[in-house]
Amino acid sequence: MVTVLSVFGTRPEAIKMAPVIKELEKHQDKIRSLVCVTAQHRQMLDQVLDLFKIKPDMDLDLMEDNQTLSQITARALTALDDVLKEIKPDWVLVQGDTTTTMVASLVAFYHGVRIGHIEGGLRTYNKKAPFPEEINRRLASVIADLHFAPTEKAKQNLLREGVDEKRIFVTGNTVIDALLMIVKRQSQPEVQGKWNRYFNDEFGISFNNGRRQILVTGHRRESFGKGFENICNALREIAYSNENVEIIYPVHLNPNVQEPVRRILNNTKRIHLIPPLDYEPFVYLMSKSYLILTDSGGIQEEAPSLGKPVLVMRETTERPEAVEAGTGRIVGTDMNRIVSETRWLLTNKETYLAMSMAHNPYGDGKAAARITEALLT
Repeated sequence: MVTVLSVFGTRPEAIKMAPVIKELEKHQDKIRSLVCVTAQHRQMLDQVLDLFKIKPDMDLDLMEDNQTLSQITARALTALDDVLKEIKPDWVLVQGDTTTTMVASLVAFYHGVRIGHIEGGLRTYNKKAPFPEEINRRLASVIADLHFAPTEKAKQNLLREGVDEKRIFVTGNTVIDALLMIVKRQSQPEVQGKWNRYFNDEFGISFNNGRRQILVTGHRRESFGKGFENICNALREIAYSNENVEIIYPVHLNPNVQEPVRRILNNTKRIHLIPPLDYEPFVYLMSKSYLILTDSGGIQEEAPSLGKPVLVMRETTERPEAVEAGTGRIVGTDMNRIVSETRWLLTNKETYLAMSMAHNPYGDGKAAARITEALLT
């Protein structure tokens, strides 16, 4: 019997870990699967746990208002040290590039526990972009025993850094597993009706008003300040100059995001500033959108499966596969470029169709099964 402890703390991690946890549960004759959450993001994490019916065995509840990276790192180190002393797992599974990922990897190493890094090998090779994620994932890679790379390019990054090829498994990205689970549920007419009513009743958003919806998300630390002001000014210009378009922006709760967004975009016609959404309605919103403007890593992976072009509002991305495949374009935080690239996709049908029909390079929905098989090998 192999004891596998899955550790995560944020909503994106939970979404990407959920299919793995569900797959591990199918092998109870061989695997003892335990879940520990740091709750680095409390409310946003809980709704994903509820959606996928995951009950943590340990909840460290580390969330505090306005905590610094140093504070969450120190608290997570101490708390996870106690967990590993008690559990003594054979494997610790971590995902991606959060502070929880980095800390859990380090604590597992201190305890001599093997580490599996899901979504390993992503790189920008710029330690400040994204910050602090680039360093978090690179530290996890140095420590990990098995690397579950989502793409061949991620594998090549690891090989260049000296990782033994035998310890790398190209699995696809588990976010596609999670996305397809939800999309299948939302294919039912009664479910679609439920979400149409939800968006209309809660936010006054109708998907049958003849307008094309542009979905926007943004939260990256490196864009705080001038970058977010540029993004907001671009969105205002897009709304003003395109009467048949409306923008839907679930605004991240971070004050560094809320302040410029509210200051610049409040009361702008055809821009809906709404609270952050739970994962299931967010997937529905993605599916109904015409195109997506984002700085999120996960959305760059999910949108191609839904046939949605993505404009990436970052200067660089650790997910170049989407750009190379033609499903996404990097536009940075330059106001004029965001406006012009959006206008191009709104007016050039050929370009839009080429991006929306391009192959998704991030997987086929079977990543969790491949990860579980590797752990049992």
